Amino acid sequence: MPHSVSPEQPASPDQVANSEEPKAENVETQESEGTVVADSLGPIGESQTSYDQDITMTDAGAAGEKTLVKVETTAEVKLEDLFADMDSDEEFPSSSGQDVKISSSPEAPASPVHIGPTSNASDPEVMRSFYQRLFPWRYLFQWLNHSPTPSTDFGHREFAFTLQNDAYLRYQSFPTHDLLRKDVLRLMPSRFEIGPVYSTNPRDRKTLRKSTAFKPIAKELCFDIDLTDYDDIRTCCDKANICNKCWQFITMAIKVIDVALRDDFGFKHIMWVYSGRRGAHAWVCDKKARQMDDQKRRALAGYLEVIKGGAQGGKRVNIKRPLHPHVVRSLDILKSHFQSDILHDQDPWETDEKFDRLLQLLPDKTLNEALRKKWNSAPGRASTAKWTDIDALAKSGMSKSLDAKALLDAKQDIVLEYTYPRLDIEVSKHLNHLLKSPFVVHPGTGRVCVPINTKHCEDFDPLGVPTVTDLLREIDEWMAPEEEKDGKAIQDWEKTSLKPYVEYFRSFVLGIMKDEKDVKIKREREENGDAMEF
Repeated sequence: MPHSVSPEQPASPDQVANSEEPKAENVETQESEGTVVADSLGPIGESQTSYDQDITMTDAGAAGEKTLVKVETTAEVKLEDLFADMDSDEEFPSSSGQDVKISSSPEAPASPVHIGPTSNASDPEVMRSFYQRLFPWRYLFQWLNHSPTPSTDFGHREFAFTLQNDAYLRYQSFPTHDLLRKDVLRLMPSRFEIGPVYSTNPRDRKTLRKSTAFKPIAKELCFDIDLTDYDDIRTCCDKANICNKCWQFITMAIKVIDVALRDDFGFKHIMWVYSGRRGAHAWVCDKKARQMDDQKRRALAGYLEVIKGGAQGGKRVNIKRPLHPHVVRSLDILKSHFQSDILHDQDPWETDEKFDRLLQLLPDKTLNEALRKKWNSAPGRASTAKWTDIDALAKSGMSKSLDAKALLDAKQDIVLEYTYPRLDIEVSKHLNHLLKSPFVVHPGTGRVCVPINTKHCEDFDPLGVPTVTDLLREIDEWMAPEEEKDGKAIQDWEKTSLKPYVEYFRSFVLGIMKDEKDVKIKREREENGDAMEF
């Protein structure tokens, strides 16, 4: 589950690991439902090197030689550099204006990772190999930093680690992706989450004199859809179980929410990510979305919220007429899914108990009694036929008091109740919400949290998403094609079925960086023009 948190009140200063003289560090924890929540667990070591000193890193997972790379900081990143080959693992220039010494990211070990029949995502060595060889650290950095040059967009970003012993490590931050990578390899969390960008470095929050000086200032607008919220209407699975039939609820949700965000709000950079088991997350990454405060986030979330109340709370769709254009468009998207995915595949009103729910949503008592009598006389009548029966009996004139307009409205509401996205609205309302990072491994299924290409979302198969053991086995079994044997080095992810997902992520990140670069250039030109006029 994602975590919604508020910045804590300042206390005595942390013995922060990036102080110049190492000191013993006090670990602050609190018990919360059996989970230890901590600011820090022991010394972070080299991964918290001072911003004001040269950064020297050793490989986290290899015992080879240290390769030091000296990178000169440039005042401006050329556009052609933005689209240069990004597969090198050398670190980025420092934004501090100093020369920074860093080691290149660890090379993949020369020997293969042998995956046995009992290997799984809970095996520390399996996860270590995944984070070393397959996780796209560089693209994650560029996605969150919005530029190849390190900035506070990444450096002041909170990361939270869920450790193997269920300790929850908050307020971690890193100036570069290499330092994040190294700490993940050291701590081996079962997953890590991404929080907001803060007004100052999260590690330094307790050194501030005023608590108001530490506050979240930017975060992607996020949406969370979980299939357990559909348990009252899906008949094929329940709880944590899923299949391709009930995954269509997620497909419908992606279609409806994505087009609304693009057409109604003008957002462009929207990435949907499979949660690893039974849901999907949306990350809206446009700058104007990242800078929205809580009030604007609540308003936008409320705009998209149509299904309200619990499964036992009676009618869950109560919308005004005439219908809002967003609702009209949603119905147009969902009507074909209602026929195929709901009536045919889910068959939600097969039993007496279930068709009672349908009758409760219809407005005419006489019509309801006629339908009940017909369906009781034909046990097991398919939901597709029952839906057709409503109009057939209504047109027969058996109810003199039937309001045709009220019946049409009721049928539209029923379509929405069984197809419209069911959002975990709290995830979207708050700037300080943390959400699981893309490309982490779900500890229960072993599946990687891969991005979903919205242009082909109907083709996405959650059960076909590669597991971490699948991927490591693919590396072992990979053999270079003849024409590539003498070419450039191939990254390990390129040898696996993770390749299309990483390539999609890379193209998404490039789009964000290009737009942010163009806006920056335009702003600089306008400022220079104003200066010249003055």
